[in-house]
Amino acid sequence: MRINHVRQRLQSGEPSIGTWLSLPSPEAAEYISKIGFDWLVIDAEHNPVDIRTLAQMFAAMASSGIAPMVRVPWNSPENFKRVLDAGAWGVVVPMVNTREEAEQAVRAARYYPDGNRSVGGGRHALSWDSSGAEYFANANDQVLVVLQIEHIEGVENADAILSVPGVDACFIGPNDLAASMGLGLGVPLESDNPELVAAIMKIRDTCKKHGVATGIHTSGADGVNFRIGQGFQFCAMASELKYMLGYLKEDLDRIDWSASARFQALETEALEAGTTVRY
Repeated sequence: MRINHVRQRLQSGEPSIGTWLSLPSPEAAEYISKIGFDWLVIDAEHNPVDIRTLAQMFAAMASSGIAPMVRVPWNSPENFKRVLDAGAWGVVVPMVNTREEAEQAVRAARYYPDGNRSVGGGRHALSWDSSGAEYFANANDQVLVVLQIEHIEGVENADAILSVPGVDACFIGPNDLAASMGLGLGVPLESDNPELVAAIMKIRDTCKKHGVATGIHTSGADGVNFRIGQGFQFCAMASELKYMLGYLKEDLDRIDWSASARFQALETEALEAGTTVRY
């Protein structure tokens, strides 16, 4: 059975870098899996990705050895069961605000006696290059559980959340966190707002206290370097969609040419790269 190298690196105190996948595309997942990331998280919370497409994306990534993971739509057991049985190596859980919600997430990701994940499925073993019996024997030690603290309520309960046994990493969502603090929508991911910075640092310090790897979404390479310097480990570089739109728009704008009247009539600030797609 393959070893979850992301879990290993985080437990060793090393950074582990990946990106978000927003497009429900096995072909895109396969291409991106080959360029050197440790992991890819398919964002099933905010994008139209169904369970069959998820399984196909996992299969497309398999030859690269990358760790395929999913941000589930919500912290409910059926979401964990379906994505893990389809072959996910880890689950990112949105909006965890209480200890009870953290405990629920850990239970849903682990088989008995560590949790209450239902036993079944078959594609999970293929994803880990193992037999079914080997997978069942080792899954609890390999599947990565990443809880998102992205609301001020979660910040206030960080000590209770992050002391739950079985939590491997915490991932901060700066956009939702800022919104919950009344700081507005679409705040930059590396914002220097002192209230937001203090909340992020509180989560980081609480993670360190409990031996949990801290992660965060970034706007790109400069953001990752900045966050690694602050002690963050599980760092996401924007998303494939952000890079696709951003770099195409940047290159298009360098051409000595004017877009058609159709586009000029539609163009607004909201269509600028990096605004419509925040990450």
